[in-house]
Amino acid sequence: MSHLPLIWVLADDRAGNVAQAVGVAEALGRPFVIKGIRYTPLARLPNVVTGASLVGLTPESRMALAPPWPDVVIAAGRRTAPVARWIKRSAEKPVTLVHLMNPGRRGADEFDLIAIPRHDCVTTGGDAPNVQRTTGAAHRLTAARLASAADAWAARLADLPRPRIALIVGGVTHRKPFSADLAADLGRRVRRMAAAAGGSVLLATSRRTGLAAEEALLEAVPEPRWAFLWSQGGERPPSIKSGAFTAPGDDNPYFGFLALADSIVVTGDSVSMCTEACATPGPVYIYAPEGMVAPKHARLHLELYAQGFARPFAEELRFKDWRHPPLNPAGDVARAVDDLIRRRFPSSP
Repeated sequence: MSHLPLIWVLADDRAGNVAQAVGVAEALGRPFVIKGIRYTPLARLPNVVTGASLVGLTPESRMALAPPWPDVVIAAGRRTAPVARWIKRSAEKPVTLVHLMNPGRRGADEFDLIAIPRHDCVTTGGDAPNVQRTTGAAHRLTAARLASAADAWAARLADLPRPRIALIVGGVTHRKPFSADLAADLGRRVRRMAAAAGGSVLLATSRRTGLAAEEALLEAVPEPRWAFLWSQGGERPPSIKSGAFTAPGDDNPYFGFLALADSIVVTGDSVSMCTEACATPGPVYIYAPEGMVAPKHARLHLELYAQGFARPFAEELRFKDWRHPPLNPAGDVARAVDDLIRRRFPSSP
């Protein structure tokens, strides 16, 4: 008889962590169960203090972690590492632990696979045997999901002239600001790129962009455009009198913009956004002026440039249609996980 492994995905309150863990689970093509993880203030304790435990979890989260125990646990982020280790120690059977990003030194040897982006956690002595390096961060953007997003948004964007330039904007990080001046500079460059080609702009901001930067972008990028403002939920702010906006309640067009854009310009402050932009096969440009991003982000950009997934967004750039293979770190990790499962369960379908 074939054994169907029970797979748990630990999903905490960090959207980026969840996207990575679920992205790998989906890429496996096997059934999985999502276990919601919520924290108390004790979760701020370092992993070296908590060890393999449920310290820092809410009572509801603790209750959800109960038999039947999983065969595989997929998690992402520092705070889920002690939980995964606790599950492995509590189960009365072997449990394969898969972790995305660095779980910390303590207990790292308890994980069967640790997937870490090459730009992150640079080591001088080499990686441990259980470490797999990836280009960028795992995500959920597959060809099928992009095709579905294209179908959902094609009619709404049909009147915008091509080429359509998607402008995907992050913003402030805990180390680097994103000023209205930077936003205006970015907007003007994208406007010139679209205008020279007779195209339009698909603008999407994020929770980190900020109202001042959003208004600077809108002033710099005139019609024809479609703009989604995170701070306004897509609704037209009273101070802005032109432009097309998603109506309140509409789905966020982020995936639709990526799927239907003829070229993508993305700010370099987000590993996830840069990697997801490169999941499309078309031109990707990264906006990261000197001093804008942290060193680890700059290392990612250089890696993407070297492998042909993206190019730097130069001062006077003209639209060019060039191609690259879609970047899919989740698929790379999933293949390694599938190999672990098949070695443990040779009869697994």
